[in-house]
Amino acid sequence: MAEIDSVAIARKEKERTRLEEMARARSKALLCAGQADRHKALDLVLLEVSEVSSFTDYFIICSGKSSRQVQGIADNLEVALGERGFKPLGVEGRGEGQWVLMDYGDVIVHIFYEPVRSFYDLESLWADAKRVVWERESITRGLDAIEGDV
Repeated sequence: MAEIDSVAIARKEKERTRLEEMARARSKALLCAGQADRHKALDLVLLEVSEVSSFTDYFIICSGKSSRQVQGIADNLEVALGERGFKPLGVEGRGEGQWVLMDYGDVIVHIFYEPVRSFYDLESLWADAKRVVWERESITRGLDAIEGDV
């Protein structure tokens, strides 16, 4: 009987830990989206890919009108997240500014130069992912609370 109880307790603890991880990932994704938006990212889309991906929980896909703007969004995002203790596991494509991929583990940020984004069309490739609906005003108002929790 004690063995069954310990298995049930372990399962509940594992489930609680996963729920906490999911909440932290969502907060980080909203923080990334808000920061990208603050730095003039265009056509920002937030996808929850945890149900269709084994390597991350969220994708942020956004655009810039020039390679310079793409690089600027990436630079500012990295600084803003770094100030909150988040360091990327990797950053690819910053030098060219056509498609910058920033890997924060449970959140991956894709910043595209507009024509390159339409060519790769990640939104269609990840069409089975859940789109997280957010509004600029609500995310901006909520950022201070989220940033305090992260």
